[in-house]
Amino acid sequence: MAPLKFAVLGAGGRGNTYGEYLLRFPQSGAVTAVADPNPERLSAYADRHRIGPEGRYTSWEELLAARPSVDAVIVTTQDRMHTTPAIRALELGYDVLLEKPMSPEPAEVMAIAEAAERYGRTLMVCHVLRYTPFMQAVKGLLESGIIGQLVSVQWTENVGWYHVAHSYVRGNWRRSDQSSPMILAKSCHDLDLIHWLVGDECVQLSSFGSLMHFRPENAPAGATARCTDGCPAEADCPYSALRIYMGNGPDWVKWHVSQDQSPEAILKALQHGPYGRCVYRSDNDVVDHQVVNLVYKNGATVSFSMIGFTKETTRTAKLFGTRGEMRIHMDRNEIEINDFLGRQTVVRPELLPGGHNGGDTALMRAFVQQLQTKESGLNLSPAQVSAQTHLLAFAAEESRLTGETIDFPAYVERFRGR
Repeated sequence: MAPLKFAVLGAGGRGNTYGEYLLRFPQSGAVTAVADPNPERLSAYADRHRIGPEGRYTSWEELLAARPSVDAVIVTTQDRMHTTPAIRALELGYDVLLEKPMSPEPAEVMAIAEAAERYGRTLMVCHVLRYTPFMQAVKGLLESGIIGQLVSVQWTENVGWYHVAHSYVRGNWRRSDQSSPMILAKSCHDLDLIHWLVGDECVQLSSFGSLMHFRPENAPAGATARCTDGCPAEADCPYSALRIYMGNGPDWVKWHVSQDQSPEAILKALQHGPYGRCVYRSDNDVVDHQVVNLVYKNGATVSFSMIGFTKETTRTAKLFGTRGEMRIHMDRNEIEINDFLGRQTVVRPELLPGGHNGGDTALMRAFVQQLQTKESGLNLSPAQVSAQTHLLAFAAEESRLTGETIDFPAYVERFRGR
C-alpha cells in the first residue's frame, strides 16, 4: 500500500511522539504539513520531518484553510484547542487522530463524537493504553473467564512525586481553567481502561479529593519564588527544580524545559520560565490526590485512586472475580492470576518500543492500518466510546465539587445534542 500523508496540528510533545513513529516506520507514511505558533518548535519539527516551506503553518486555521493533500490530521494542540480543529478537519473530509482529553468541556466532547458520526469519518482518540499488548492481555484474560465474573476492582494511578510537580503544579496542566481538571488530564486513561475492562454501563459514581499539599501555607521557612533564587530550603526539597531538571529527573521532563539541553540553557529557562517556580508559590489549582468510586449495571464496583505522592510512576490494580483474583503491575509488565483452586499463573506480555508501555507505537500502528484497510475493528477508541469514558471524569469532578453522588446515565443525557 502507498505510504500515507499526515498533517500535525501542534508540534509539542505528543505531536513529536506520533510523528516519531512515522520516522521509524517510513513505509507507513510521513508528516507533510505541520502547524504550530511557536517558531522554534515549528522549525525544529519541520526540519526533522523534511517539510518544506509550503508545508509549514503558524496556526491550525492557516493549515486547514490551505486544505493540504493529506490522508489524515493529527490534532495535538493544547486541551482547550481540540474541539474546533477536530470538527473542522472532519468537515473537510479528513480522518482524525485526536489527543486525549478530547476537550475539557463535556458538551464539546459530545459535539466531537457527534461530528465524527455525522461526517462518517474515522476519529481515533489517543487512549493509547487500550492498544498495549499488556492491556490487551488483561482484557483477553478477563473475557476467558479465568477469574470468573468480575466483581470488584481496586485501581491506583501512581502519578509520581516529580511528575505531579512537573505537569500539575508548574506545567501546562496546573490550572483547570487553562487546561482541564487533573482527573481528566491525567486519569481519563484510567477511567477509560476501567470502563473497558468492566464491560458494562456505569450507573452511579462519587468522588473526593483536593489540592492538599502544593499550597503557599506549606512552603518551607524562607522559601523563595524560584528554586534558582538561592532558596535556603532548596537542597532538602524533593521538588527542587534544580534537582529535577538538572539532576535526577527523567529526560522527558527536561526536554519540556528547553530544547537546548545544555546546563546553561536549562538554568536560564528555570530562571525565567514556569518550571523554575517554587511548587508552593505557583498559580496551580488542580488536585494532588483524588478518589473515585463507581457502580456498574451488572453490580460490579470500582475504587480508583489517583495520587501524586508516590515513588513509582505506574498503574497498579487488583481485580476480584468469583473464581480468583488478578493483580496487574504495568511497570513490571506482570499479570498475576491466583484462582481459588490454588493455581497461580503469571503472564508477561510482549513489550513494544515507545512510550506508555508501547501504547504510542501500537496506537499509531492501528491508526495507519485503519486508514489503509478501513477495518473498523482496529479502532479501539472511537469517538462515541471515548466520549462516554471522558464523561466519567467530568462526572467525577462534579461529584468532588458538589459532594453529591452522580446518576451517570442522567448525567450523559444532559450533554446530548448540545
